Amino acid sequence: MIVVEFLQVLWLLLPAGFANMAPVLFGYVPFLDCPISKKLFGKNKTYRGFVFGIAVAIIVAQLQRLIVPYLFTSYEYSYANPWILGVLLGFGALFGDLVKSFFKRRAGIRESESWAPFDQIDWIVGALIFLNFYILLSWRMNLFALLLFGLAHPVINYLGYLMRIKENKF
Repeated sequence: MIVVEFLQVLWLLLPAGFANMAPVLFGYVPFLDCPISKKLFGKNKTYRGFVFGIAVAIIVAQLQRLIVPYLFTSYEYSYANPWILGVLLGFGALFGDLVKSFFKRRAGIRESESWAPFDQIDWIVGALIFLNFYILLSWRMNLFALLLFGLAHPVINYLGYLMRIKENKF
């Protein structure tokens, strides 16, 4: 039962995870390469990141909708609109990161400097908050999401660093 819930959380929050990675992956695209507010959030939080992050989340949610009939899952996805899921998860993930950046700047921490555990869970918390307005998850699934992605985030960042996509290891 616990393994199934972990897999459900992983599957459900996959669009948010891809949205969180999109600003880095599309960092070289000049389109909308304009900071939202250098003073409030730093120079790395751009409109481009939000546009591509939400777009990627919508695409992933649409792909999931196509794949679901071929997967064994006990979570019911048929009533969830993939457009709404993509927007909520994508925006939520990026909004969580934006809020964290705001407080990180207020605390005097540089953009490239790690701020654990907030750097690991900011996007998850944002995605969960927005997702729970549409699909109310149990407290266990919310906790599983924080644990699963909070622990996986440093590993994913390190892989991005090894592939020279990210500047910092964690």
